[in-house]
Amino acid sequence: LLPHKGHSTQDFPETNARVVGGTEAGRNSWPSQISLQYLSGGSWYHTCGGTLIRQNWVMTAAHCVDSQHLTGDYFFLFVLGNDHNLSQNDGTRAVRGVSLLFSCSYDIALLRLAQSVTLNSNVQLGVLPQEGAILANNSPCYITGWGRTKTNGQLAQTLQQAYLPSVDYAICSSSSYWGSTVKNTMVCAGGDGVHSGCQGDSGGPLHCLVNGKYSVHGVTSFVSSQGCNVSKKPTVFTRVSAYISWINKTIASN
Repeated sequence: LLPHKGHSTQDFPETNARVVGGTEAGRNSWPSQISLQYLSGGSWYHTCGGTLIRQNWVMTAAHCVDSQHLTGDYFFLFVLGNDHNLSQNDGTRAVRGVSLLFSCSYDIALLRLAQSVTLNSNVQLGVLPQEGAILANNSPCYITGWGRTKTNGQLAQTLQQAYLPSVDYAICSSSSYWGSTVKNTMVCAGGDGVHSGCQGDSGGPLHCLVNGKYSVHGVTSFVSSQGCNVSKKPTVFTRVSAYISWINKTIASN
């Protein structure tokens, strides 16, 4: 998750962290959630989240897979199956490498996996919204991830979830909130000063309940440089419904 400072390279997400103000997610409650990891010194480290949207495609944030961060010891894999604790393989884990990377003009990227994964009770595809769909203000949404539990806080391994109701564009782009920093290709959620995304949640999903079903309306993108859970600075996500056509075309042609 980028502290919002113009998305510079020094804002690459910090690793091994979890949601602020959240609770531990129930096992298999978010079966499309993945962990994007890198290898360093013989050990794997969580760096970002993502969503399985096809059996061989993952959606994440572009800043998680910036070309400047694909050098050295970085090699990406995916822990699938809502693995409850990243430090313990409970047998539901599937690991896949990446064969191709596609990123859009804003903070969204698609990763084609080298091998398809098998769907089961632990591993499911995330449901995407209809193209152009806009959430009503205060829609019920949850952020999930292994991000920091507070600004500069402790590192932990269990998947967290936090209730982050959506904040519509008119409010989120007002001068007392994010102002012109927020575009209409983004979704805001939270901003109560207690619950938020944080470093390590980047690229992961914002699950929102619409017509009785959860769908992935956001890709976790950035928070305030003042801290993760700043009042009237909601967590900001790439709005998935703005990129449905790009997603479909990219997958169909590759």
